[in-house]
Amino acid sequence: MKRHGLFRIATVSPVVHVGNPEANADEILKHLADLADADCVLFPELCLTGYTCEDLFHQEVLLSAAREQLLRLRDATDGQEQLVVVGLPLAIENALYNCAAAISDGEILGVVPKQFLPNYGEFYEARRFTAATGDERSHVELNGSTIAPFGIDLLFFAEGASGQRIGIGIEICEDLWVPIPPSAFQALAGATVLLNPSASNEVIGKRGYRKSLVESQSARCIAAYAYAGAGPTESTTDLVFGGHCLIAENGYMLAEIEGLLLPQHDEGASRERQRPERSSQTTPAQHISRAAIADVDVAKLRHDRRTMVTFNAPCRFLPREYREIGFSIREELDGTPKRYVSGAPFVPRDTADLDERCHEIFSIQCRGLAKRLMSLPHESPLQIGVSGGLDSTLSLLVAVKTCDLIGSPRRRVRGLTMPGFGTTDRTKTNALALMKHLGVGSDSIDIRPLCLEAFREIGHSPFGIDVSTLDIEEFQALLADLDEGNRKDLVFENVQARLRTFLLMSRGFVLGTGDLSEAALGWSTYNGDHMSMYNPNCSIPKTLVKFLVRYVALHEFDGAARETLLDIAETTISPELLPASKLGEILQSTEDTLGPYELHDFFLFNIVRNGYGPTKLLALASIADFRQHHSPEEIEAALRTFYRRFFANQFKRSCVPDGPKVGTVSLSPRGDWRMPSDAEVAAWLTELDAGSGAS
Repeated sequence: MKRHGLFRIATVSPVVHVGNPEANADEILKHLADLADADCVLFPELCLTGYTCEDLFHQEVLLSAAREQLLRLRDATDGQEQLVVVGLPLAIENALYNCAAAISDGEILGVVPKQFLPNYGEFYEARRFTAATGDERSHVELNGSTIAPFGIDLLFFAEGASGQRIGIGIEICEDLWVPIPPSAFQALAGATVLLNPSASNEVIGKRGYRKSLVESQSARCIAAYAYAGAGPTESTTDLVFGGHCLIAENGYMLAEIEGLLLPQHDEGASRERQRPERSSQTTPAQHISRAAIADVDVAKLRHDRRTMVTFNAPCRFLPREYREIGFSIREELDGTPKRYVSGAPFVPRDTADLDERCHEIFSIQCRGLAKRLMSLPHESPLQIGVSGGLDSTLSLLVAVKTCDLIGSPRRRVRGLTMPGFGTTDRTKTNALALMKHLGVGSDSIDIRPLCLEAFREIGHSPFGIDVSTLDIEEFQALLADLDEGNRKDLVFENVQARLRTFLLMSRGFVLGTGDLSEAALGWSTYNGDHMSMYNPNCSIPKTLVKFLVRYVALHEFDGAARETLLDIAETTISPELLPASKLGEILQSTEDTLGPYELHDFFLFNIVRNGYGPTKLLALASIADFRQHHSPEEIEAALRTFYRRFFANQFKRSCVPDGPKVGTVSLSPRGDWRMPSDAEVAAWLTELDAGSGAS
């Protein structure tokens, strides 16, 4: 498939034969044969000799054999558009350096020496190696005819990926553990991929700390950070190594392999079952060699760096200029992307993470509203239009819990149900029951007479029906008999929405109910449900609202209130502005009109947060982990709808009330999303047309 900015990395912890470079090169070549589809393959620190050779590093036999096997690996990569990084000791004049060599397509691109040598606790590297300072010679001679760039000022650039260059920096093990790692400067100089060949032994708690270092450095540098640790076969004398391999991207772990921990078994398992099977056909080493593989999104990283304008500010502190060395990678990725693509990017997969996310979001909503309430006249009432749907329910829950938080009586919240021509018994019953169970004020106004009068005053005939002489019941009966093909009338819908807003605002301070997904799609009536005095839901996507309501139901309420909330969580998403069926069932499904909110929230997140274009969205949607199956045709149609509505409805988003930002994706015109109301969508639709059916 096309790259779409993806770059495949494999971090390998191979079997190591301590002191035997030839056997180690054999192991490396086995992995390279299996990982031919990777753009970059990273091996651990000093993997050609073994990290634990101790004073054997002073033996010329070992050093010479390591150089010889490096040249062998170089020759083996001839014709391969792939970067291979291996560790070895290199003697240069009067010093011995702990190095990482970068190889590609039959060439040694460069050799990067380690800058910070641990010489504490179990580490004794300064006994054997010299720390690189940047004052070393710029090239190293590996044999009579091979000279390679050498130094801490090397960056490697992958070229050929649709014309984009991918910068790669290398630091070695301890370099990551110092206060200002070399990778920080490499990132500022253009590296979006950072590699760390390492030999970090295992002690209690170190594995988690190491993981946090990799994650935090990838986040701080807005980069992909790949770490390859020496494995159990490196273990000797006093040290044990675990083969920890990690690939993180901007703070998120994409792939992780832990070679240390033994398999866990049920407590009831017998000792015989817990004991590993021995076989003459299998050696323990075969179970220890392993690799972590992931496709990192370099295009996304570039986007994030551009949007975080302070990223480049420290460039003035760069200690040196970097030499750039190019190599080639394939134009396309082999096979399917090795990257998990969430179909619900706003909703965590893990239940515990989801609960934590919901708790944090609900707290932000309540704290934001609490501040606004403290700015209002004492005990001024809060007006909420309660429909019995998800959005108004969430807004009501925020209002109730905020009153609890600041010590105001719940009766301060005034819920108003305003049944119209499309209101069903289920939603109306739930709305009234919920207000009763929550202990808030409750009123009901039938808006149908007002709407009917409005139709007469403006001379409108809804669905072609002359209402001049009809009463409510006669008109409602005619609506129930409408043909399926005659159920579209924007004036009919907008009059209801604006009348509801008029009634609410005539009563006092109004809390909005519209969510982030509706704002993106313009699924609201301008100056109708689009407007309020404060909207606690403005940053909550539709796919998350249901989980928030369920979370609050299960953790904040019990009894009848919980039962009502859980029933609301399962209600069909609808504005209930069009007539219901003869049986009183909802016929106006928002998702039938717009397409699944699951798709729209996927598009919203990846367009606003990641800057993805149409062709990349189509490609990633085709492999995304959606809760429901979506055909390519359905995905394309929904994306086309999203782009058209997103551009056409910016004028609504340019005029919205205050509300709390809860996540990285927000559409407030005062902060996160500033877009001209009259921008044209043509360029995006042109790319969508070109990308249809292609990946």
